[in-house]
Amino acid sequence: MAFPGIPSRKTPSAAALAETPVAPLHHVPLSPRALRAQAVHRLQVGLFGLAGMLLLVSLANVIMDRAQAGDSAAATPEAALTSSAAANDPLVDMGVAPELPVGGAAPAAPPASRRKP
Repeated sequence: MAFPGIPSRKTPSAAALAETPVAPLHHVPLSPRALRAQAVHRLQVGLFGLAGMLLLVSLANVIMDRAQAGDSAAATPEAALTSSAAANDPLVDMGVAPELPVGGAAPAAPPASRRKP
């Protein structure tokens, strides 16, 4: 029974099956136009990859330059402060440790004895 708009399914006959080639199909060589299209596609992918790497390296270079400029700008005033003032000790700043002379020019005072006269 055939339905309108739907092609009928026919099974091939035994003679048609006997005439079909049994050998495997090998690679069909591409036309010159297809070869050229492949070559152009490969060039495009390669060039876009190179351009992407160039942009990535340039962006990293800009970030590193700005980070170094920020470090050098922040380090310049601090270097001027440390050369004119004594070395800062964070424990002394918090009040945990006593302030000791840096140069060692002042002799250490002997401990006071606790003997009662």
